[in-house]
Amino acid sequence: MLAEDMGYGDLTTEVLLPPDVTIAAKIVAKQGGILAGTVEAATAFEIMGARAESLKSEGDLITSGEIVMRVEGPARSILTAERTVLNLLMRMSGVATATREMVDRARKVKPNIIIAATRKVVPLFAYFDKRAVKLGGGDTHRFRLDDCVLIKDNHIKLVGGIAGALRRAKKAGFSKKIEIEVNKAKDAIEAAKAGADIIMFDNMAPDEIKHAVKLLDELRLRDKVLLEASGEINPENVAEYAASGVDIISSSYMTFRAPALDMSLEIDKDFKLGARGKRRKPR
Repeated sequence: MLAEDMGYGDLTTEVLLPPDVTIAAKIVAKQGGILAGTVEAATAFEIMGARAESLKSEGDLITSGEIVMRVEGPARSILTAERTVLNLLMRMSGVATATREMVDRARKVKPNIIIAATRKVVPLFAYFDKRAVKLGGGDTHRFRLDDCVLIKDNHIKLVGGIAGALRRAKKAGFSKKIEIEVNKAKDAIEAAKAGADIIMFDNMAPDEIKHAVKLLDELRLRDKVLLEASGEINPENVAEYAASGVDIISSSYMTFRAPALDMSLEIDKDFKLGARGKRRKPR
C-alpha cells in the first residue's frame, strides 16, 4: 500500500523538508463512530521509521474531535505515510461503525442474532474489511472460497437440482459445513431434508422467510439447520429480518456501501521549522 502511494518517492515532502526534521503529530476523528485499523496504521508508520501510539482501543466508540493516535518521528516519514494510514483508519472505522449499527438494530429484536459480512469487498482488501466487521461486533462469514461449501443458484442450475448439489457437496469432507442458497419455502424444505447444515434465504422478503421458517418448524426440520437471510439488507430493514426467525443475517452493506469515517492528521502546534530546517519551539 505504501509503495503504491509513494511510487519512487514523496516528491513534495522530499523537496520541502530536510531528512533530519522530526515532528510530533496526532490523528483526530472528525466524526463519531467505532474505531478500527489502529494496528495497521501503527505498522505503516513503523515501516516508514516513525513511532505511533494509539490512545483508544479498537472497537471503542470515538467522538468527533477526539485524538485517536499520536505519532513521532521524521517529518518525511510521517507525511509520506499519512494518506495510506488515514485511508486504512477511515475505511476500517467506517466498516466497523456500520457493522455496529446493524448489530445494535438487529439485537433489539433478537439479542443473539449474528450479523455477518459477505465476500463483497474491495479486492485484496478482504482481510481488512472482515477484521473491521469483527471489531464492529459482526461475524466474518467466509474469508475465502475454501472456508466452507456454499452452493449458490448457478451451482444448482449446473448440477440439476438441490438434492443433487448437496449429495455432491458432501464429498468435500465431514469437517466442512455445507450451506445452500434458496429463494422459495419449498426449496428450503428440500434442502433441510437433503442434509444442508445452513440454509440461506436469498433475496426473500421477511414475511416469505417467516412462512418458510414456520413450515420447517411444523415438519420438525427447523432445529436441524442454521437459517440465514441475505440480499439487500441494510440498517433500515435489518430489524424486520431479525424478526423473521433466522439465526444469521449476512449483508454487504458494511463493506460495500458504508461511508468512511472522516479523520485527519495534524502536526502538533508546538513544533515548527527553524531557520536551518530543524525543530524548535516557538517563543
